[in-house]
Amino acid sequence: MNGNIRVGNLFGIPFYINPSWFLVLGLVTLSFGGEMAAVFPQLGGITPWFLGLVTALLLFASVLAHELGHSFVALAQGVDVKSITLFIFGGLAMLERESETPEQSFAVAIAGPLVSLALFGLLTVLGVSLSLPAPLTAVVALLAQINLVLALFNLIPGLPLDGGNVLKSIVWKVTGNPNKGVLFASRVGQFFGGLAVVVGILGTFNVIPFGSFWTLFVGLFLLQNAGRSAQSAVVQDVLDGLTAEDAAIPNSPVIDENLTLREFVNNHVIGQTQWSKFLVTDEAGCLVGAIAVDDLKSISTSLWTETFVRELVKPQENLTTVRPELSLLETIQLLEAKQIQQLPVVRENGVVVGLLEKASIVRLLEERASAKAA
Repeated sequence: MNGNIRVGNLFGIPFYINPSWFLVLGLVTLSFGGEMAAVFPQLGGITPWFLGLVTALLLFASVLAHELGHSFVALAQGVDVKSITLFIFGGLAMLERESETPEQSFAVAIAGPLVSLALFGLLTVLGVSLSLPAPLTAVVALLAQINLVLALFNLIPGLPLDGGNVLKSIVWKVTGNPNKGVLFASRVGQFFGGLAVVVGILGTFNVIPFGSFWTLFVGLFLLQNAGRSAQSAVVQDVLDGLTAEDAAIPNSPVIDENLTLREFVNNHVIGQTQWSKFLVTDEAGCLVGAIAVDDLKSISTSLWTETFVRELVKPQENLTTVRPELSLLETIQLLEAKQIQQLPVVRENGVVVGLLEKASIVRLLEERASAKAA
């Protein structure tokens, strides 16, 4: 999984660590360990660095709790969580699919920041109410602050942050179109990403008193991921406006079951190399199954004039079909889920519209794009 290291399962959810996580682990350990050594000189040996390591691990435990907040709400909605990954900028819970309603999407998005705010409150209370040694009090205070920053940063209203998903769900609710929500929230994410890049550059060169190389780095991360979300939303919006029938191939490989094998070969196989499998219909044009060119090898050529296609056809029950009115987005999702390249498009009464394949979908999108450009 993109170089990520699987370290086990959490509540049945595969848990991964990206190699970049170790970089941050080392930086936080060294940074906070150095601060502890300077502020608390009574700590001897490796104790400051040990506390730095513990703090770094608890930091990532906080990030993990944040992602589990998203995950538990998604699971409660019947949405599977494919994985949780910790990386340089925090964490990511990969969901199997989008929530079914904007309200459910809002609940999943807001759950993570709410967990972080709850941890901030809990750690603040513990730090005030418990009589801990000064170094431990400093650790608890830092973790409380980190959880507050984690919550507030993620509530910035732009994708790919949680605030962007909150904004997406609100726009989805208002417009009734989830893709418009994604596109709007992505544009806002690009704005904040661009702003962070500018602030990072100016801060790095001391033009302004705030901002740093990390601000620049975060801005580039936001720009890149928000851009991808915007592109995906545009494509999905186009796909939602098209149907399986739109992508059906003109002159699809469809033949009548009453053809002899000789007629089939002479009229449809000889001289063409595009199709290796044909859909077979009855006299009414209804799908009865499919025949592969390789199936002809099972019959002697001397018998082709007296053997009919219907005798070699593989039943329709073995074929996955789609209705013509199914959205192209759902059609693509079915192709991916079934790991197949083609789908027969069949009306409710069984009449074949044609065959679609991934290549025909790509051609349709290219034609639409060319038409818009013209």
